[in-house]
Amino acid sequence: MRRDSIFYKLFQQSPTLLFQLLTNIPKNANAYRFDSVAIKEPKFEIDGVFLPPENEGAGVVYFCEVQFQKDEQLYERVFAESSLYFYCNRARFCDWQAVIIYPSRNIEQKNIRKGEPRHNRDDHYHHGVQI
Repeated sequence: MRRDSIFYKLFQQSPTLLFQLLTNIPKNANAYRFDSVAIKEPKFEIDGVFLPPENEGAGVVYFCEVQFQKDEQLYERVFAESSLYFYCNRARFCDWQAVIIYPSRNIEQKNIRKGEPRHNRDDHYHHGVQI
């Protein structure tokens, strides 16, 4: 987090100020504490990145993950990888999409929490496709 000194001091002294800006305030808002953290980037390897033609201006970049093993943190990882790549290359692209290919639906991540990237499983899962 870039430490803007005014906001850093405000949030350090009164962390609940943030929640005054939100419509859905957590019940335990008074128990939150403020901290500024540095995150060391892990090494990410994306299975496939489909880049738009460079001579047509900023286009949509597509990320493809082929997943043959159960991974209950797959969506979080794909979202982090794709977001970081898009962030680092924002000038080259206007948007991004991620595609995850499973051999069958029983491999798909089941534990999806609030706040994770939204997706529409049924619209994007091709039922008769087996890899």
